[in-house]
Amino acid sequence: MSDQPLRAAGLVCSLKPSPAASSSALIAEHVVGELKKADVESELIRSVDYNIAPGVEDDMGDGDQWPVIRRKVLDADILLISTPIWLGHASSVTQRVLERLDAELSNTDDNGTPAMVGKVALVSVVGNEDGAHKVVADLFQALNDIGFSIPAQGCTYWNGAAMQGTDFNDLDKVPDEIASATAAAARNAAHLARTLKAQSYPPYET
Repeated sequence: MSDQPLRAAGLVCSLKPSPAASSSALIAEHVVGELKKADVESELIRSVDYNIAPGVEDDMGDGDQWPVIRRKVLDADILLISTPIWLGHASSVTQRVLERLDAELSNTDDNGTPAMVGKVALVSVVGNEDGAHKVVADLFQALNDIGFSIPAQGCTYWNGAAMQGTDFNDLDKVPDEIASATAAAARNAAHLARTLKAQSYPPYET
């Protein structure tokens, strides 16, 4: 297994720009804290703070700031996407991020391997209604299509009770079950990223 240092890029897909309090940002900070215990250096990016143009190219031009985020993702070994649930789905910001990541299927090396193959994906989700499993499933399907590898139990989430207004930000203490899931997701992601860094997938073209 590789002993090289690992880097993680966390894309917080809250609808709230900085510096507004965000439950999606808070749970991402918890994931980053656990990644640090596994010697992973992380950076969190509030996606809505950037002008991410609509489209499926790596650079849409004319003020598009996705290339700044894209560079951070390309430089990372682990990608974390943290999203709230709105109307039972991931946020519109999350969908925009996925659409832009789709361009990486065409960004291949000389062997035809897409750029994101060999990188690991993590997901964290918050919401006041049920829907976390669906959101995680949707995100992991998309991220796996793009080339990311999914670690065992590679997600963490918190859902409040139905028909009430408590946010993750409002909790006095993170429930033990959520903290345990967060720790496992980070630990397994770091392990998988180190494994893939030591021995990459076979080339697509031989």
